[in-house]
Amino acid sequence: MNVLLSVAFVVCWSSGFIGAKLGAGSADAVTVLMWRFLPLALVLGALAVVRARAAWRGLTARDLLRQCVIGALSQSGYLLTVYYAIQLGVSSGTTALIDGTQPLVAGALAGPLLRQYVSGGQWLGLCLGVTGVLVVTSADAAAVEGVAPWAYAVPFLGMLSLVAATFLESRSRRAVAPSVAMTIHCGTSAVVFTVLAAVAGAAVPPAETSFWLAVGWLVLLATFGGYGLYWLVLRRSGVLRVNTLMFLMAPVTAVWGAVMFGEPFGPQTAAGLAVSLLAVAVVRSGAAGRADGGNPGDVPGRHADNDTPARPRAPRGQPR
Repeated sequence: MNVLLSVAFVVCWSSGFIGAKLGAGSADAVTVLMWRFLPLALVLGALAVVRARAAWRGLTARDLLRQCVIGALSQSGYLLTVYYAIQLGVSSGTTALIDGTQPLVAGALAGPLLRQYVSGGQWLGLCLGVTGVLVVTSADAAAVEGVAPWAYAVPFLGMLSLVAATFLESRSRRAVAPSVAMTIHCGTSAVVFTVLAAVAGAAVPPAETSFWLAVGWLVLLATFGGYGLYWLVLRRSGVLRVNTLMFLMAPVTAVWGAVMFGEPFGPQTAAGLAVSLLAVAVVRSGAAGRADGGNPGDVPGRHADNDTPARPRAPRGQPR
């Protein structure tokens, strides 16, 4: 059962990158994101009023503001860069791989920012992970014509936005219920993307069926499917397994994108993905020898829907 849940989780999470590719062909990134989050925020807000009022008690204005900032970083900033990169022509697999370095970067930064010990083996894993990203990115750039070199830096900005949200959440003094956090984050994203779409004159959705197919794909598979399975796998198998599964998103998305959209997947791409998976093994082996209380390898969990970072296990519990 755990294996089946893990497989379903990887597929649903990876579907977010594929849905972004579907949406890129029918509308601007802000249009897709606006109509992805606006109905979702309304539904979650209604559920919070009807069923989850107790979870909001005791929260101060500062707590709510912090969650809004975390949501703006982990959803708005992160997703906008992912969608924009794919709209610029960066392949979904390359975007997923760049995003997949977030656990490695967060684990490395746990030392200077959270004063946790980071072993030499884990630094080696970080270097291997970056090498794998560079190999895949160079292969993608060589195979895809018309993509500006700077476009590959866009998903890196999103990854850094996700890392910033992770560490901001780690310093929260008050634990916020997951349902509350998701409602605030989705509400924040709905406001951000609606304003951006209105300013850009892109708030009106296109009438094409492909647009609504992409939105439905993202809401059902990436948000509800991925997010729900994230929590289920987390409860059954723990944060370490969830974080390890995150690194499978890049190869799954790369294969999926190659089959569905004809994106490049040659020997160089396969080699880069193999190096990245080796980086995971190195980091995990370095973390496995550590005590449970201070494992920087556990820093970078993320909620499903490709957008929300989880709180590091050390020094506090996971997730927000």
